[in-house]
Amino acid sequence: MDLNTIKPGAGAKHAKRRVGRGIGSGLGKTAGRGHKGQKSRSGGYHKVGFEGGQMPLQRRLPKRGFKSTTLKYNAEVTLKDLERLGADEVDLLTLKQAGLVGELAKVVKVIKSGELTKKVALKGIGATAGAKAAIEAAGGSVA
Repeated sequence: MDLNTIKPGAGAKHAKRRVGRGIGSGLGKTAGRGHKGQKSRSGGYHKVGFEGGQMPLQRRLPKRGFKSTTLKYNAEVTLKDLERLGADEVDLLTLKQAGLVGELAKVVKVIKSGELTKKVALKGIGATAGAKAAIEAAGGSVA
């Protein structure tokens, strides 16, 4: 077998339907578009969400909610994650290398979820009140 002899399987390729090419084609004259109206014209059709001039649904409903743009720069780490990490000194770079926080993360906070038995020293990382108590109870420190 050579690259220049490869062909698609039988029935895999079929000719595109050519419309508006005379009576004999079966799709001549109106070319399957029916008679008159906006849908029959070339380039003529309404935009997405258009309801014939009636106020569109997305404009009838009230605006709601808010999506923070800074959310992608914040990250959370649990006590269970710190336990699994096993490092005695933890900073932002360590967490990024371990894959516990995203590459974009700038602010990291430890939350109290799970147990911590190892001694861990946090450098440049925040912690909730409960997490801080748990870290200090295990002999660690939060700086």
